[in-house]
This record gives sequence, C-alpha cells and structure tokens, in this order.
Amino acid sequence: MRGNKKYSSELKLSAVKDYLSGLGSQDDICLIYGIRSRHKLQQWIMKYNSHEELKTSGTGGTTIMSKGRKTMYEERIEIIQYCIEHKNNYAKTAEKYQVSYQQVYSWVKKYESADVEALVDRRGRTKPEADMTELEKLRAENRLLKAENKRKEMEMAFLKKLDEIERR
Repeated sequence: MRGNKKYSSELKLSAVKDYLSGLGSQDDICLIYGIRSRHKLQQWIMKYNSHEELKTSGTGGTTIMSKGRKTMYEERIEIIQYCIEHKNNYAKTAEKYQVSYQQVYSWVKKYESADVEALVDRRGRTKPEADMTELEKLRAENRLLKAENKRKEMEMAFLKKLDEIERR
C-alpha cells in the first residue's frame, strides 16, 4: 500500500487500551489492529498517558488542497463559526464551503487573535491620513520621495542614453 495509512481515533484508543490492559505486546497489538509500526503505537500511548486527545489521523481521505474562492465578510464569519463548532476541523469545513484549507485555517487564527474585525479584507486600501501616526506619515512621505527620486534617476539615464545615441 502506498502513502500514509489513516487510523481512526476509535482504533487508536482501542489499541492503546488493549496494550495497557496487558492483552499483548506492542508487536501483538500492531498485528491485531494492522498498525504499520510499533513506533506509532508508542506515540499514541504517550499521548494517551499525557491526557491528550487521540484524533483521527489525516483528513479521512478528503482533499484539503482545493482551489480557494472569493468570499464575503459575512460568509467568513459563518465558516469560522462552523469550524469552531466542529472542533476546528479545517478539512471538513473547507470541503463543506468549497474554500481552501489554508483560508479556513488563517481566518480562524485571525479570529482567535484579533476577533471578527480581522476578517475584513483591507487589501489595496491605504490607511486614511487622519488615522496615521506621525511615524506612519513620515514613512509614507519617505516612500513617495524615494519613488520620485527613482523616477528622476531613470529619466536622467534615459536622457544620457538619448544624447549618446544622437552623437553617433
């Protein structure tokens, strides 16, 4: 079999409990449950003993690299709400709403760090001058001056080249 094998959370929990209750060695448990390596079982045992949740591995066969699409602010809120209600299952959410896994993940992280206002798409818009700090105003002015300087340098280089061509 090629690729990564997927194990359900139920299988992981059963295998760990069977091993811890003494129903067999690690090798025996791996054979019974069809686990590819003893190392996997050891990882699950460590997670179980540290009271971590044994989640289903992989995405359950769903493709998570789908092409993204444009969404509206309200729709992003709905997508995040669905994702959080389903224990941050990004793959399931991406499949349901036909958006990419990366979009769902980034929206949830933005929401968790800065609330719903972080979901507003502000690309291509500059901050109004009234909202800028003094430092931001100076940086903006500096960028404008650099651009003007570069334009003048290009113009001078063009004129030099033109003069050189005319002398020939």
